[in-house]
Amino acid sequence: MPSTHLLIIGDRAALSWVVTEQRMAFPAGRAKAARVLGEGDEIFLYTTRGCFRNPTRDLGRIVARATIASPVRVLDEPVVFNDRSFTEGCRLQVSGLAPFREGLVLRDLVPWLSVFPDPATWSVPMRRASLTLPPGDADLVRTELEPLLRPYGEVRDGYRWEPAPA
Repeated sequence: MPSTHLLIIGDRAALSWVVTEQRMAFPAGRAKAARVLGEGDEIFLYTTRGCFRNPTRDLGRIVARATIASPVRVLDEPVVFNDRSFTEGCRLQVSGLAPFREGLVLRDLVPWLSVFPDPATWSVPMRRASLTLPPGDADLVRTELEPLLRPYGEVRDGYRWEPAPA
């Protein structure tokens, strides 16, 4: 039976690649954790407060709903973001996407999510590439997120991030 996961993105260039390529990549040190993701699993993309390099302005948000469209496997060529190499990955099928820098503010749901038993320390389990959600939590996130999503093709281009020239 498919499960549901938060995929945690902490970098704007990586977010751009994940959304526009409909792929996810994981660093070698997270390979074992990435292997819990199975083809057909539902995922929610979560952008951290630091994703856009301004954590005092930005909030951690769930910005997309997708399905894992291929098994996690070793990539033929690693993907590199900010000198970090990502060696494993999978394909995604994005079914809904919030407009750029919008989405569901996760911290507002923390008191009702069992995956965070202590709301005071809820950010600690978020320091990883993915987090599996219990079914009740997945239902709540899905219900709250759905009205904020738009068709993928309508908002995808807003996620294209071109790095500043060096």
